[in-house]
Amino acid sequence: MTARTGRPTLAVVGATGAVGSVMLQILSQHADIWGEIRLIASPRSTGRKLTVRGEEVEVVALDEAALSGVDVAMFDVPDEVARQWAPVAAAHGAVVVDNSGAFRMDPDVPLVVPEVNPHAARVRPRGIIANPHCTTLSMIVPLGALHAEFGLSELVVSSYQAVSGAGRAGIDTLRQQLSLVAGTELGTSPGDVRRAVGDNTGPFPEPVALNVVPWTGTPDEDGWSSEEMKIRHESRKVLGLPRLRVAVTCVRVPVVTAHSLTVHARFEDDVTVDRARDILATAPGVVLFDDPAAGEFPTPADVVGTDPTWVGRVRRSLDDPTALELFVCGDNLRKGSALNTAQIAELVASEWEAP
Repeated sequence: MTARTGRPTLAVVGATGAVGSVMLQILSQHADIWGEIRLIASPRSTGRKLTVRGEEVEVVALDEAALSGVDVAMFDVPDEVARQWAPVAAAHGAVVVDNSGAFRMDPDVPLVVPEVNPHAARVRPRGIIANPHCTTLSMIVPLGALHAEFGLSELVVSSYQAVSGAGRAGIDTLRQQLSLVAGTELGTSPGDVRRAVGDNTGPFPEPVALNVVPWTGTPDEDGWSSEEMKIRHESRKVLGLPRLRVAVTCVRVPVVTAHSLTVHARFEDDVTVDRARDILATAPGVVLFDDPAAGEFPTPADVVGTDPTWVGRVRRSLDDPTALELFVCGDNLRKGSALNTAQIAELVASEWEAP
C-alpha cells in the first residue's frame, strides 16, 4: 500500500452524541496527527459549536458536501444512517471507521481491535472498518493476549452491562427511577419497585433501579438475545476463531457507565495463574488489579472514565486445568466505543507520511 503524504483530514460523524462528545475529548488528549477535523451531525445540530483540540468548530449537516475531501471518517450514528452514508463517504475516498452494528459481520469489512488484530485494518475492500460492540470490547483485549499464549478454545461469559449502553435514554431512565426509590423501603416485597416505577422503564423491559435485568438487545433464535449473539460472532471474528465455542448471558445492571463481565476461558493446554498474570500485567491496554485479600478488584465505580480494560479475580478453574476464571471491567463509552474507534483511525492515519 502506497503511503500518502500530509496530515489527513478527519470527519467525526455523529459528533453531538454521547460517544461523539467522548470522541472529541480523546482527540484533544491524543497526539495531534490530524489536519482539518470536521464535525458532522444531523441537520438539527447544524451551527452548534463544539470544542476539539482547544478550538471551537462549527457542526455541519451530514451530506455529500460535508464528506468531500475527507481522508478518514469516524461514524457514531444509528445503523440505518451508517448503512446509507458510510458507503457514500468511502465512495468519496474516505476510509470509514464505523461504530454502528451495520457492517460488523460483513465478510468484506474488517472488525478491528488494535491491541489484538491491527493487521486486519489494512485489508478493507469496501473502504470501511468496523468497531466491535461495546460489550465485546470490554473483554476482548485481555482475551486476545491470553489467546496468543495459550490458544483459546471456549468462552462462557456473563455480562453486567451499564445503562449507558442503551444511550442517553438509558441513563435518564436509571436516574429517574433512582429518584423514585431513594429513601424508601422499596425492594422488600414482590412488585413494589415495579409499582413505584410504573411504565417508566425506558429502553428496558423491567425496572433497572434496585434490580438486575437478564436481557439486553432484541430477540434472536432459540431464546438468545441479539447482544448475546453479537458477543459470540464478534469474538470469533476478531480472534480469527470461526469455530470458537461461545455461550453468553447478558444482564443489565443499575450502573451508569462501565460494563463488567465474568469470563470462563478454556484453552488448548494447561494454564497457570502465574503465567496468566504475567501476560495480563504486560498486555497493552490492560490493567491487572487483583488482590482480593486487600480488597483490590475492578468495579465500575473505579473504572469509569479510564481507558484500559481492568482485570481481576484471576483463578484457574477448580475442575479444569485448561481453564481460567476472570472478572473484567471497562468503560463502555471509552474503550467500548470512542477510544477503539480513535485507535483504529490512528492506525489508518499511520499510512500517511508527514510532508
